[in-house]
Amino acid sequence: MDVYEAIRRRYSCRDYLDKPVEPEMLSKILEAARLAPSARNFQDWRFVVVTDKALRVKLCEAANNQKFVGQAPVIIAACSSSDHIMRCGQAVGPIDVSIALEHIALQATAEGLATCWVGSFYPDKVRAILDIPDHIAVIELMTLGYPADRKKPTTREPLERIVSYEKWRFTAENSFFMSDPPKED
Repeated sequence: MDVYEAIRRRYSCRDYLDKPVEPEMLSKILEAARLAPSARNFQDWRFVVVTDKALRVKLCEAANNQKFVGQAPVIIAACSSSDHIMRCGQAVGPIDVSIALEHIALQATAEGLATCWVGSFYPDKVRAILDIPDHIAVIELMTLGYPADRKKPTTREPLERIVSYEKWRFTAENSFFMSDPPKED
């Protein structure tokens, strides 16, 4: 599968088969994250990969009891060890971790697996469950496994609503100023 096809097929899976992810496949997916770019090549991401059922149940509770979180055979707690702020004023950690997680999502899709970004969780609870030190930021959780559901049709804004050339040319009618935000994917 080429990259564009993986991008088109990727979706937020919220129903997983009770089937473990093979260690070789998991390693390949994590290698995709390792190869991700990072600000100043800090490689500041750290990933706690959880396959233990008891820990997954606890992480499900820390993620507002979202059933699919505990159902997924793999949960990745994506963390950052950096407090560096780039010249543009943005924090390195969330950006670098996000790039690496999307590498994970796309490689997983190419391998026939599915993922879901999980932002609804309590970082302090995750930190306690996984023994993550206080100075490490828990940025995001990601579920990973064999999908039991299928990608549902989603809407995406047309390019002319999200892209302008040379200068900002967005108005309330053609930009992100929407009264009805798109449904989650």
